[in-house]
Order: sequence, then structure tokens, then C-alpha cells
Amino acid sequence: MTQPLMLDGAALAKTMEQAMRSRVESIKEKTGKTPVLATILVGADPASATYVKMKGNACGRVGMISKKVELPDTTTTAQLATVLDDLNADPSVQGILLQHPVPKQINERECFDRIAPAKDVDGVTCLGFGRMAMGEPAYGSATPAGIITLLRHYEVVIEGMHAVVVGRSPILGKPMAMMLMNLNATVTVCHSRTRGLAELVRQADIVVGAVGKPEFIKADWIRQGAVIVDAGYHPGKVGDVDLKNAVHRCSAYTPVPGGVGPMTIATLMRQTVEAAEKSI
Repeated sequence: MTQPLMLDGAALAKTMEQAMRSRVESIKEKTGKTPVLATILVGADPASATYVKMKGNACGRVGMISKKVELPDTTTTAQLATVLDDLNADPSVQGILLQHPVPKQINERECFDRIAPAKDVDGVTCLGFGRMAMGEPAYGSATPAGIITLLRHYEVVIEGMHAVVVGRSPILGKPMAMMLMNLNATVTVCHSRTRGLAELVRQADIVVGAVGKPEFIKADWIRQGAVIVDAGYHPGKVGDVDLKNAVHRCSAYTPVPGGVGPMTIATLMRQTVEAAEKSI
């Protein structure tokens, strides 16, 4: 039996970072300035703090500056909007990342949409989503854009395939579906309340686990030869798919960890470099 292909996001992310280092050096030589990604963390959620730290470390690896903005968990929508306005107006900042989720009293959508499109390197604004969906230039949501980069790198066929995306979040499931559709896949979007979910997943050539629940997608839902993209990460180093039992059924898969996660951060870095190049 042929061994499934591991879609190694960690290895590809390293290669991407090497290329980005050269681009950052070129920006520094041309302008005398170092690109800056501003990261905003509201509150003290440990997982969010870890993610922000990882993004800061990635900035350092490619030669960019990470401008950390930390706000208390009592921050209001208006206060956060003011911070975003200041960063939008700061010519030294090329990219802005508002770490998700924010405390419940904040209108997250309003704040995401406060980010200037030219600095929306995490692809979270409604305008950016709409432009991407219509095939217009835009920074894609970092995780689905990273998944597309990974699939293309390993020459996974997308055109004409039936992709089932399990999850419908505005920064993962929905943009993932649009990106796959724009590459001529036939896309079915499901979620935790979909009736007959197992049967729908069994029809998929490409399964994207984006539902945010550990091992929610069972091994016997996976069709023989399907491609598994697992965008989840949960305690115990498991994703949204029961990968340990499903891996023998698939033709290719993203490992957890080391698959989608590194590609998310690498894509955020790449889009920040692109924003810096455009601002020269």
C-alpha cells in the first residue's frame, strides 16, 4: 500500500522565511527602514499570548520588527478602535494584526473592519474578504491562504475536485471555501449542525477540518485516497480530524502539529513583506 504524502508545512514555512529575509534586506537597502508588524493582544488569554509571541519570533527570523501592543481585558470597542486608528495613521507600521478572540464586550467585527485595507495583512476585514472572493487583489485570511500555498507546493490537484470544508468561521471556513472555489474546486461547506455530515465528508476528494473541535471528523468519514487538511490544534497535539486512525485511508495529509500552523504564520509574514514593498 502506498504511503500517504505528508504535507510538511513546517519545512515549507522555513523555505518561505529564507526568501522573505532577502526581500526584507532589499527593503532596508532601498528605504533605510525596517518593516513593522503591529500585533495587538487584548487581555491575558494564555493561548493568544503564545500565538502573538510566535508571530513576534517569526518577525525576528525574517528581519522585521514586531511592535507589540498589549491592552487590558477591560478595553472597550471605542478604546481599541482608537488604537487601530493610530496604527493605521503610523507610516512606520506596514501590517496590523488583531489577535482573535478579543474579550466579549468588544465588537470584534467592528474592530477588524477598522483596520486599513493596505495594512490588513491577516486578511480579516469584510472588504478584504469580498475582494478575495471576487478574485480581486487582497490579502487573504492567513490560515486558508497558507493552506492553498501548501497544496500548490505539493502539487495537490484542486481543479475539478470536490472539497468539503467543515467549519464556517469568517477567518477560516468561509474564506477557505471561496479560495478553493476560485481555483475551480466544487465546494461544500458544512458545520457541526449539518445533517448527514458523515455522508457528505465521505464524498470529498479534499477534506478541510476547520470546525474547532478535537477529532470531530471521524476516520471512517474519510474516503479512500482523499486529501486531509487539518486546520485544528487542541491539547494533546490533535486536530479536528481523527488523523491517527484516518491517515492510512488518505493520499495526503497535513500533520498536527507542523502542517497548517507554520503556514499561517509564514503567510502573515509574507503578506506583511508585500505590504512593506507596496509602501516603498
